[in-house]
Amino acid sequence: MRQGYLLSLGETPYVEAWELQRSLAAAVQQDAIPDTVVLLEHPPVVTIGRRTDEDELHVPDAASVELVETDRGGKSTYHAPGQLVCYPILDLNRHGRDVKRYVRDLEEAVIRTLVAHGIEGHRIDGLTGVWLEEPPRKICSIGVHVSRWVTTHGYALNVDLDPAPFTDWITACGLEDAAFTTMARELGRPIAVDDVRPAAADALAEVFELELEELPAEDGAGLWAQPVHERIGAR
Repeated sequence: MRQGYLLSLGETPYVEAWELQRSLAAAVQQDAIPDTVVLLEHPPVVTIGRRTDEDELHVPDAASVELVETDRGGKSTYHAPGQLVCYPILDLNRHGRDVKRYVRDLEEAVIRTLVAHGIEGHRIDGLTGVWLEEPPRKICSIGVHVSRWVTTHGYALNVDLDPAPFTDWITACGLEDAAFTTMARELGRPIAVDDVRPAAADALAEVFELELEELPAEDGAGLWAQPVHERIGAR
């Protein structure tokens, strides 16, 4: 087991969280901090991956949602409150230097998180993310970026939100006619993101063999007060 950090935040604007990821990735790459996992929620936002086609986007002009182009792999997806977003900032030099394996490990962590709440998740050959069967319906999207073997971005698990924008506003993940679901819908009752965080953190710790130390997040999404982190965050 390696030491790691867990930073559990509330609702955080997407661009602010992206800046945080980059600061953390720089720190992880320089061995200033260990592998770090960030758990949070986003206000409504459509993120556009490197493989997004223009015809995937059909967001109504009146929709109250931000559009952000990102450097992650994959196509477009949707984030909103009620979705647990996980950004593992990991040095893959310590986890196999295999991006495909890393994505499979993320899927495994999500599957274990779902099992802890009585939901059976699955992989589907040729598709990324976690699905429920039958019929196939997607409950978790995954999109990652790896630079110098340090990871950013991660997964978005639908806990309790309206999944309609996945199909009404975009062709989510580039999948025509895909069905999307949530943990609340499958359980038949409301469930809060905060109810899912502990199982998500435990699953990530198990899969990536980390002993996660939770860091204080009272000051929001900024880097906590340590001189080396302040220098990195200021670059």
